[in-house]
Amino acid sequence: MAPSATVTATEATTRTQLRGASPPKPELRTESLFQKNNDEDRFLWTYTEEPHRTRRQAIIKAHPEVTKLCGPEPLTKYLVLLVVLLQTTCAYVLRNTPVLSLPFLLTAYLIGATANQNLFLAIHEISHNLAFRSPPLNRLLAVFANLPIGIPYSASFRPYHLTHHKSLGVDGLDTDLPTALEAVFLDSVAGKAFFCTFQILFYALRPMFVYKLPLTRIQLFNVVAQVAFDVALLRFAGGRGLGYLILSSFLAGSLHPCAGHFIAEHYVFAKTQTLAGRSGRGVKSEEAKNVPLPETYSYYGPLNVLTYNVGLHNEHHDFPAVPWTRLPALHKIARDFYDELPCHKSWVLVMWQFILDPEVGLWCRVKRKEGGRKVGAGARAGTNNEGWKEEELGAGEKEGKHIPGVK
Repeated sequence: MAPSATVTATEATTRTQLRGASPPKPELRTESLFQKNNDEDRFLWTYTEEPHRTRRQAIIKAHPEVTKLCGPEPLTKYLVLLVVLLQTTCAYVLRNTPVLSLPFLLTAYLIGATANQNLFLAIHEISHNLAFRSPPLNRLLAVFANLPIGIPYSASFRPYHLTHHKSLGVDGLDTDLPTALEAVFLDSVAGKAFFCTFQILFYALRPMFVYKLPLTRIQLFNVVAQVAFDVALLRFAGGRGLGYLILSSFLAGSLHPCAGHFIAEHYVFAKTQTLAGRSGRGVKSEEAKNVPLPETYSYYGPLNVLTYNVGLHNEHHDFPAVPWTRLPALHKIARDFYDELPCHKSWVLVMWQFILDPEVGLWCRVKRKEGGRKVGAGARAGTNNEGWKEEELGAGEKEGKHIPGVK
C-alpha cells in the first residue's frame, strides 16, 4: 500500500469540500492509529465524524426541497412479489434437471444470482422502512423477500445494517468492516480472489463474531417462516429446487457483476487512481494528498436498474429515508455536491482491480475508534418488543416523515 498521508482540516478545504459545511474541527489523519505499537495495522484510521451527516446538513441548507423525497415507495412490494414468484417458478422448473448440467448452472448464474441479489437489496431497502409506512408490514415483507434466498437473515440484517449507517467505520460496531484477521490472511492476489469468490459468507458470518444481537420475536418468525418454506419446496420441487435457490444466493455474492457493489461501496480506491467525479474533472495524484480519503463511493452504471439503485451509495448514506426510485432525483437536485466526488464506472472493474492491484485490498477501509450508536444492542428501558430503541431507528425511518440524523 502507498505510504499514508496526513490531511489537516485546513488542507481539506478544497473544491470537493462540502458547500456550506464547516471544515472539520479535528485533524484528519489517515495513518494507522496503531502505527506506534503495531506496524502491521494498515487500516486508514481517522479522527473525524463520518462525512454523511455533515453533507446531509449542507445539502438541506442549500436545497431544502430534498426533504420532500423522503418516504415509502409502493412499487417495492410489487417488485418483491414478482422476483419471489420468478425464483420459486425457476426452482420448480429445474426440479428434474441435474445440478451439474449447463441449463441448471446457467440459470442459477444468469437468472438466480441476479434475482437473489435483487432480493438482498430489496431487504436492504425494506430495512429502512421504505416499502410501507407501517414498521410491522416492512418486517413481514422482508421475511417474504427472504424466502427464495433459502437461509433466514432479514431480521438480523436490519439492526446490523442500521448500525452500519449510524456507526460508519467505527471499529467494533460497523460489521461491514473487514477484521484485521481477514486483512492479514487475505493480503494477496489469491487471498483477495478467495474473498471475492466467497464474500457472501464473510458478510453473513462476520457480524456474529463482532457482536451478537439478542434473539427477538421477528427473528424467530424469520426462522420459522424460512424453514416452513424450505420444507414445502423440498416436498414439491425436491432437493434440486432448494439447491437452485441456495446456489443462486451463493453466486449472487460471489464472482457476479452485481456482487461488485459490496466492494465498490466503501473500500478506498482513491489512493491509486485518479479521483474522477461525474463532472469529468480529475483530481490528479499531486492534488489528491490534499483531499480527504472518501469513505463511500457511488456507481452510476446500468446495473443500478437491477439493484434498487444501490450504486447511488453516497446519496443513500446521506439520506437513508429517500427510497431507491428517488435517489436519482436527489443526485440531480444536489449534483453540485455529488458531481466531483470520486465514483466507480464499473462493478466488474472494481472486483478486477481489487484482486489484481497490490495497492488495493482489505486494509483499504477507513476506520474510527469512536462515534456512532449500536442498533439492536439488547432489551433495556425504553426499547420496544424487538429489543432496540425506537429513537435509534432515526426519525423518518419509522414513518418516512423526517430526515434521519438531522436535529
